[in-house]
Amino acid sequence: MDTVETSSRIDYWLIFKRRLLPTSIVFIFVFTLFGVAAFFKKPSYLSEGKLRFQRTNTTSYLTGLSTEIGKLEPLVQDQKTSPLNTEAEVIRSLPVVKKTISQLNLVDSKGRLIKSKLFIKNLTVKDVKGADVIQISYRDTNPQITADVVNTLMQVYLNQNISYLRSEASAARKFLEKQLPNAELVVRQAEAELAKFKEQYKVVSLQEEASKAVEIIGELQQQINSTQSEIADVQTQSQEIRKQLGMNSQRALTVTSFSQISGVQDILKEIQQSESQLAAKRTVLQDTHPQIQNLAEKLQSLNRLLQQRIKQVAGTNKPQLNKNLQLGVLQQQLSAKLVELEANRVGLASKATALSNLQTEYKQRLNNLPKLEQQQRQLERKVQAAQSTYSLLLQKLQESRIAENQNVGNASIISKAEVPEEPISSPMLSYLSAGLLASLVALAAVYVLEVRDKSIKTVDEAKELLGFTLLGIIPSWSKSNKSIRSDEEPEPYSERLVVRNTPRSPISEAYRMLRANLMFTSADKELKVIVVTSSVPKEGKSTVAANLAIAMAQMERKVLLVDGDLHRPVQHRIWELSNDQGLSNIIVGQSNLRMAVKTVMTNLDVLTAGVVPPAPASLLDSKKMAALIETFAVHNDFVIIDAPSLTVAADAATLGQMADGVLLIACPGVVDTASGLFTKEFLEKSGQHVLGMVVNGVNSNNYSRFYIADEFYSQDSEMNGAVRTNNLKI
Repeated sequence: MDTVETSSRIDYWLIFKRRLLPTSIVFIFVFTLFGVAAFFKKPSYLSEGKLRFQRTNTTSYLTGLSTEIGKLEPLVQDQKTSPLNTEAEVIRSLPVVKKTISQLNLVDSKGRLIKSKLFIKNLTVKDVKGADVIQISYRDTNPQITADVVNTLMQVYLNQNISYLRSEASAARKFLEKQLPNAELVVRQAEAELAKFKEQYKVVSLQEEASKAVEIIGELQQQINSTQSEIADVQTQSQEIRKQLGMNSQRALTVTSFSQISGVQDILKEIQQSESQLAAKRTVLQDTHPQIQNLAEKLQSLNRLLQQRIKQVAGTNKPQLNKNLQLGVLQQQLSAKLVELEANRVGLASKATALSNLQTEYKQRLNNLPKLEQQQRQLERKVQAAQSTYSLLLQKLQESRIAENQNVGNASIISKAEVPEEPISSPMLSYLSAGLLASLVALAAVYVLEVRDKSIKTVDEAKELLGFTLLGIIPSWSKSNKSIRSDEEPEPYSERLVVRNTPRSPISEAYRMLRANLMFTSADKELKVIVVTSSVPKEGKSTVAANLAIAMAQMERKVLLVDGDLHRPVQHRIWELSNDQGLSNIIVGQSNLRMAVKTVMTNLDVLTAGVVPPAPASLLDSKKMAALIETFAVHNDFVIIDAPSLTVAADAATLGQMADGVLLIACPGVVDTASGLFTKEFLEKSGQHVLGMVVNGVNSNNYSRFYIADEFYSQDSEMNGAVRTNNLKI
């Protein structure tokens, strides 16, 4: 974990050092700009005042009227929501701000009223934690204006608060005055419905009526029982008399009635006499005898007369009642008694029926009482609700009229603003702020530059992007700390031959490590012809090729360095040779190998590019070139070909097919991601034998986490050089 943190700190430090120049320029520019602005800026003053808020209106609370008027309650039930925040926004609102600006006549340099945005920018309104207090402060270059603004703003807000409360009360009063007649009409309608109900169902007191009805029903039941008992007694007596008389009550009534009529009794007597005479005569005379016939006719005439009398009395024809119409005194008394009992029975039956009907009516009334009570309660509730609403509206109307005349709100000034004596900011604070802001802008500039820079910056990035075997890391050779990636060349080309000029330097040792690693990569196969190339120009491939050739020549091996870059040849400048005759001249037959090859040091020959041809690719991709490479390999131990960059031409790929392998040079800060990906894909698709890559131009002190131990090594054997590769630390 400590190693990772240290690595991260080193990365940030390297990024900062890499962008030191633009960062310094941005920092100095921003600091100077804001420093000058702070120097010429007028000092600012700050005044503050405080308002106290009460949750309910004091006057309303004491009078008990309209206690909800001016009550401070948040609309959103949230723990973070406070009614003071709402009041603070009201204080910052445009109507309050504009009225304050107008009353104080706050103008700008052109004599016009200042903008509300500028006023609000200098205004601060915040609530004091733990108290129902809002603090109002204003900043300006004029101390008197700061105090006047705060005091005027608080007074404007208080006046608006009172006006707002009064407007609410006025709106409530108008609403209540409009609703009160409707409420009164509802009360009257409800009362009329209740009165109509009581009149329709003859309701006085349903509870008392129910209790009374129960008592009456009980009394009626007793009377019905008593009447039915009397009826039973009468029926028993009547039944006994009917048995004695042998007739029913109706006949007894009829007989009794006839027996009390004198005309009927006389006829009955005559009929009885005629019947006796007829019976006596029939004993001595036959039926055809005139006397018998006369008596028979007389008897018929009397019967007809009796029937007429009965019809006159009873109103209907009756059978012959000669025997039954003549009753004795006892029978007449019994018949009269039977008639009386029958009359009593009929009367008692009528009485029982009447009592039963009356009881039924009371029971029906009693059964209907719950429904009537429910209807009555509904109507009474309706009346009560209407009366309550009317009373409440009447009360609220009176309260709203009183509240409309109040001149006290729920806010008050507890601390007025005073004219400040000292400014709120000092020059030192302004300079510190300028320095902080300049630092932030500089860091932002570093971030933007890093984001926009698509180049490979470290050895790690090069390894991850290209994916080839890392054979060596070459530190930057420029003593003036200027990378070879620069377009200008402040140093002579000959000074790039570090291995020759400073053989015991760390850079020379890095080339020897590269030489040893190349030897070990080809342990199973002889490595003689190496093509050195890069992704883009300015990566130092020519310098690496020259120094690698020197390092191999120092091993007492015969080495030939060929400048195969027929587009931009450089080797003749590095070795300070003439370029009149070179590789291109040999290929076209204008020169021979003995005249073109130059010996520059022991065991090292150089073949320059020669005259730049119009079509370098056709010369390099020829049988003559392939034959030359075979010749070079026969007469030399090692052949190093400096080929052009892969993004410039495909010559390196052509030469790579003729050589034993390709050595790719990558320089952080020069090659970008897109070019690196193109190089990798191109080498893989073209079937090149890539020996590995060399990261060139690495700052050994601070450019990356890769460094080379700062110590000198003597030239030993290749095996010792290989062992020293362990000094290449990561």
